[in-house]
Amino acid sequence: MRYYLANGIYPNWSTFVKTIPYPQGWKKKHFAKAQESVRKYVERAFGVLQARFAIVRGPVHFWDEETLVDIIKACIIMHNMVIEDEGDIGNNDFDGSDANPLVEVSHAYTPELEDFM
Repeated sequence: MRYYLANGIYPNWSTFVKTIPYPQGWKKKHFAKAQESVRKYVERAFGVLQARFAIVRGPVHFWDEETLVDIIKACIIMHNMVIEDEGDIGNNDFDGSDANPLVEVSHAYTPELEDFM
């Protein structure tokens, strides 16, 4: 069985581990703080991937779990390759506005293409 970090908007299922709303005692307080930290880290990471890769932004219910895992792994690998290639410029705050710029399609004659074909 797998467990998933979740917040209050998800239903009360046994697989969703939600934050303790009012933790009492140091053990529960530590757990709540650690869980919230990890959940926010994961949300930020997915935000970066969603801003960079359109496939992560779209609906996921069309693919099986194995395909989703492959997609996420591929996006993480490509993201790391881009960061490595560009150097970590310290600006990983993507708003998604320039992630997929509109491209204008030309229907003009292209001699290079005709020669290639």
